[in-house]
Amino acid sequence: MTRLILTTEASGAGALKRAGLADPVVALGFNLVWGPPPPDAELATLFAPRTPGQDPAVPYWLHFLGQRRRGVLGRKGLGLIEFCELCERVELWIDPVPNAQLMLIQLLDYFHSHARSPSKLTLVQASVVIGNMLPDALARWTPAAVEVSKDHFEIASRAWRAWRQSTPQDWSDLLTQDLSMLPQLGQAVLELLEELPMPRTGLGATEMRMLELISAGGTHPSDVFPGYRKPNKRRVFGYWEVGSLLDRLAHCSAPAVSGLDEGPFTDELHDNSDRHARYNSSTLTLTALGKAVLARTEDFSRHNPVHRWWGGTELTSDSLWRWDAPNRALIAP
Repeated sequence: MTRLILTTEASGAGALKRAGLADPVVALGFNLVWGPPPPDAELATLFAPRTPGQDPAVPYWLHFLGQRRRGVLGRKGLGLIEFCELCERVELWIDPVPNAQLMLIQLLDYFHSHARSPSKLTLVQASVVIGNMLPDALARWTPAAVEVSKDHFEIASRAWRAWRQSTPQDWSDLLTQDLSMLPQLGQAVLELLEELPMPRTGLGATEMRMLELISAGGTHPSDVFPGYRKPNKRRVFGYWEVGSLLDRLAHCSAPAVSGLDEGPFTDELHDNSDRHARYNSSTLTLTALGKAVLARTEDFSRHNPVHRWWGGTELTSDSLWRWDAPNRALIAP
């Protein structure tokens, strides 16, 4: 085994594999933009070697390969670091989107904290989502690959600590620091701050964009989900998270959105074809409150209780940090 690629999305791993760039290619499919960050003990278990008698239900990093492709690699029970040490070259191919950037800083912090980083560890920082590229284009692509240095590790560890703090202050302070060693991280820092509630609306940037799209009329749920060549260009949240946000806007004590049939947005909904069809055929409109929030004359959080996580910050109605985007200013509760 000579070359290992670690990447951040299953679609990207598939494209890299089909392009013949390495074998294996492992996508570390964490969701770090939703819910509280995983504790160190959970990550240590995830990346640790797997003993033969260990409960197979315990998360293990090679599970991201899937049962069919895991094969002999999984049976060896190697931990991430032990696996990397077998490779002559380990490459991190990282998407530019915020969740991928969080995965990058978490992964570099893990290597750094264990003082056993793989030799010849290199970083390929993509400016586009790797999974959106055709395999032929990837095979011809020659992106810059930089050797990961002490400075990379230190910046990543500092940023990962900031994301897990109980307030957004350390994360917002990153905007004043030199993050150029990780060239996509600065934009991710800003985009994540924009998902904090706004001063006058109580909603984050993705929720406000959803209201804008619904206000145009004739809107169905699929029209507000972000994706490749779709009108919602917000990149922080994925399919399941946006579905939960739409639930929150429509199924609450004072809805901003009406017309959403079915819910909540769960596996059970998707497993029932009739319910899922009704959901997709819903025609969404803004309520009076939704129109007022979009016009920035009403605050959604003053009409509905808030309880969600933003990194390590627990946002509640009584402790609602906000982000003033025009002034790049954090507003304490």
